[in-house]
Amino acid sequence: MSTFLYKLGKTAFDRPWQFLIGWIAIVGVVIALLAVNGIHSTSEMKIAGTESQKVLDQLTKELPEASGGQASIAFTVPEGERLDTPERLALIQKAVNDVYQVDYVINPAKLAAEAGLSAADSSQMGAASAQAEQGTQASQPSTAEIPPYGPLIIDGVPVFGVMLSSDGSLALFQFQFTEQQASLPKSVPDAVISAAAAAQQNNSGITAIPSDSLKSTPAIGSTEAIGLLIAAVVLIITLGSVVAAGLPLLTAIFGVAISIGGAFALSKFIPINDITPILAIMIGLAVGIDYSLFIVNRQRRMILDQGLSAREAASRAVGTAGSAVFFAGLTVIIALFGMLVIGIEFLSTMAIVAGVTVFITVLLALTLLPALLGLVGERICSTKVRMKNSSTGDKAQHGFSIRWVKGTVKFRWLIIIGVIIVLGTAAIPVAKMELGIPSGASANLDTSARQSYDAISKGFGEGFNGPLLLVGETKNASEPFTPEKLGMLVQELQMHDNVSLVTLMGVNKTGDMAIISLIPKTGPTDLATKELVNDLRAPQSSIAQNTDVKLGVTGFTAINIDMSSKLSEAFPLYVGIIVILSIIILLLVFRSIIVPIKATVGFILSILATFGLTTAVYQWGWLHSLFGFDTGGPLLSFMPILVTGILYGLAMDYQVFLVSSMRESYVHGHRGTDSVVHGYDLASRIVLAAAVIMVSVFAGFIFAPDAMIKQIGFALAIGILIDAFIVRMTLVPAVMAIFGDKAWWLPKWLDRLLPNLDVEGDKLITALNAQASSNSKT
Repeated sequence: MSTFLYKLGKTAFDRPWQFLIGWIAIVGVVIALLAVNGIHSTSEMKIAGTESQKVLDQLTKELPEASGGQASIAFTVPEGERLDTPERLALIQKAVNDVYQVDYVINPAKLAAEAGLSAADSSQMGAASAQAEQGTQASQPSTAEIPPYGPLIIDGVPVFGVMLSSDGSLALFQFQFTEQQASLPKSVPDAVISAAAAAQQNNSGITAIPSDSLKSTPAIGSTEAIGLLIAAVVLIITLGSVVAAGLPLLTAIFGVAISIGGAFALSKFIPINDITPILAIMIGLAVGIDYSLFIVNRQRRMILDQGLSAREAASRAVGTAGSAVFFAGLTVIIALFGMLVIGIEFLSTMAIVAGVTVFITVLLALTLLPALLGLVGERICSTKVRMKNSSTGDKAQHGFSIRWVKGTVKFRWLIIIGVIIVLGTAAIPVAKMELGIPSGASANLDTSARQSYDAISKGFGEGFNGPLLLVGETKNASEPFTPEKLGMLVQELQMHDNVSLVTLMGVNKTGDMAIISLIPKTGPTDLATKELVNDLRAPQSSIAQNTDVKLGVTGFTAINIDMSSKLSEAFPLYVGIIVILSIIILLLVFRSIIVPIKATVGFILSILATFGLTTAVYQWGWLHSLFGFDTGGPLLSFMPILVTGILYGLAMDYQVFLVSSMRESYVHGHRGTDSVVHGYDLASRIVLAAAVIMVSVFAGFIFAPDAMIKQIGFALAIGILIDAFIVRMTLVPAVMAIFGDKAWWLPKWLDRLLPNLDVEGDKLITALNAQASSNSKT
């Protein structure tokens, strides 16, 4: 491997323009494909096989106009005023009618007519059942409060889908699309918001606030540039040259441009989730900078320490450090592609795009980077740096790392116990981790999503922020629903302890399927709402028994509940697969039994601590003001799988670079703790710089506008911080010192079976030295 990469690096160095033009041509092809196919993305997070998705698929087949997503508009007035004045009612009525005229918005009158009811009758059915339930509860010893809302009535007729709070200060307009929001044209939510905003005209005092489901695509803010700026500063400090520092940045930008551009170019044929390109940018920048940094640093060290020419040093750097880059990248790709076994489409797409990004980044580091080094030539090390190095040597640069590793080796048992205690304590909140999709409840206070959520919760109850869509089917298709049976079903649903309001939406053409909107009393992410969904689905429930109806539950809230359950079930399988595959790769790289096991155990400690701290910050709200959000909430449901895959791959990067240096020292004659100290001294400074760069890039996303991006950015940043600085830089040398030379033990039979990949480049250096000796004799 190292010999092949050495020749590749030398070819690229000698023919830089051919490689550079080749990569520029690839960028050109990507741009051309983008121009032809355009950019397409979706916010859809579809999981086939879940109960909610089965109901949606059934609705799409039987009653497609009722299979879409739900949304709402809250109309408010200043405190002390009311909405039910003639002028304001007229504006609200017009706004509601205009929204119903927008393409893809369901007109409820049509669905209600198919049920043999007028829109008013359907609305009154739900209101009447609510009033009946209130009366029943009021007669019981445990008095129940009458809900502080009722239907909005104009000219004696209820307005379908609009409720008015008891104090008249808030009207809630809930409606449904014919398609899921992710499948709607981008212009539809804007048209809905614009139609509702018409109620604000002529100084009416009305404010129209759209719900969280009408929000725009997650955006990348300006804070991400801060991470890149910090990375640039670290590169300059580490490499001591603006020219040398610019090469990793340029390579990383090339990688992101090709991979993200390529993903978007194919998005016309392959659904790309809105978060996918942002995730790929995170990984592409961090990995691209780090991999190039390792190679450039190795080249400069060979020039300064061994007096090699820039050409020979670049070739050897690609052959040695490039081998580590290749296997480190392979580990990341395996960790990402392991997500494919879970079988969740949007997560698989994320994994493929991110994995391809890493693959392209590795190719660029092994081909474009040495070509750029060929263009730079001997300028990669300035005369000033060469003179300074010749006068001071390495002692000034590596003094701290020597003291740190010797202290770690000396107090190794104390270090190991201390790390376990610290990370174990940080992991405690994992036991209370809750998964879901961040909603308006956890949005910042100054956003329309949060203002809408709070206004609705205050005026009607939290459940109105997460309506459920029910599909009722008669068990005997030959006996369609009658108005009486529909009324009985609505009343049975209304009598559930956690149900606030039930409204009949309509029936299908054959009359054996009813569509019902149900509002829970509890919020979308509450445990009680999840229990309600399970109760409604249970075939043995009193509702199913009394009405002889089979109920299916879907809607945004139910979809999120099912998604979290599915991902939680898949998590152990995923972790098992990537751990086994990565142990095999590490076994091949290090030719050791102990090192791969130690690396995996260290990662388990770091990932548990990462999720513990993420739970404490984003769920419990610790230090929320420091990280730019106002309220805690559930963690993103697919975040544990996503972050585990990425962090495992990146953690193994540092394991490969740090421990391969220790193995190189061992192979070249250092024994016992000397190999640990010497290898750590050679690699620690560059691993430290790489970790700082990666943390900086990920941390820049913590302050992004979108809550999901915030959580992913924080988890990746804190995960790298813990794994690189506490586990790899501290725990690893302590454990390696305990095992000493036994860390490299491998059974003889296994040693014969495993191929020698020569990651340290020992065979390459031996061959080059022999060639040099032969040339000198002749």
